[in-house]
Amino acid sequence: MMRENQSHITEFLLLGLTSDPKHQVWLFVSFLAMYLVNVGGNSVIIAAIQGDAHLHTPMYFFLSNLSLVDICFTTVIVPQILVNMLTQRKAILFAQCLAQMCFFVAFGTTDSFLLGAMAMDRYVAICHPLHYTTTMNPRRCFQLVTASWLVSHLHSLTHTILMARLSFCGPNIIHHFFCDVQPLLTLSCSDTSVNELLAFTEGSLVIMSPFIFITVSYVYITHAVLRVPSGRGRYKVFSTCGSHLTVVALFYGTVISVYIRPSSTYSVTKDRVITVIYTVVIPMLNPFIYSLRNKDMKQAMKKLMRKTN
Repeated sequence: MMRENQSHITEFLLLGLTSDPKHQVWLFVSFLAMYLVNVGGNSVIIAAIQGDAHLHTPMYFFLSNLSLVDICFTTVIVPQILVNMLTQRKAILFAQCLAQMCFFVAFGTTDSFLLGAMAMDRYVAICHPLHYTTTMNPRRCFQLVTASWLVSHLHSLTHTILMARLSFCGPNIIHHFFCDVQPLLTLSCSDTSVNELLAFTEGSLVIMSPFIFITVSYVYITHAVLRVPSGRGRYKVFSTCGSHLTVVALFYGTVISVYIRPSSTYSVTKDRVITVIYTVVIPMLNPFIYSLRNKDMKQAMKKLMRKTN
């Protein structure tokens, strides 16, 4: 059938996580709770960092940006899920679906680049401490954050434009709880080879570049830490990286398992739980990971609470 004779789909149906009414209630409560904790926790992190002059350092500058991105990342997905559960209306307009996909990819990629910038900060602080203040100056930190946002949004816009050029004329049911790249590609009646090639090459490069940079940075960091003579000294130096390493392991462990593989092996049903982890659970956990073992953050939060009371 020629493309001009095909009817273009104007909306999709998001099936969500389950169609069982019994499960809908506890899923709604769970997602709402996780979203509120995410927004509240990350907002407290941002406010605490902005309100404490002692935390106006590169590491906390990157952390406050990461918290902002985590709020945006989850906001792109969770409110739509909650509305669908409440109204039982699963339809989403084609334009809204593309917009959700665009911002989801953009914020997810920004998250990745910010984790890379944080690794750079730790590398310079531990391996080149004498050059730290000059290397990680405010201007360079701002440039790193700006580049993270710009590259991520250009990457997302490229995939969105290519997706918008495809025809959707068959089934409009998305077996997922939000509009992601792979579920949309499977519904297209056009040739998706260019989209798939770009997703597997440029997409893999964008996702893996920060991960490779983080890995190399921590190889050098580990080498530098092992040269510290005392065990307590080694622990003290490396403990500053513990929170960052935990977030990196959780984020990339789930993202790579879903996206860095051929589209023929993609399965929405199998990957649904993993997707919930990196889209909802990890952004919710980040404030706890970065604050529970961080004395500076705890003190900043106490100051913030005293100001608000």
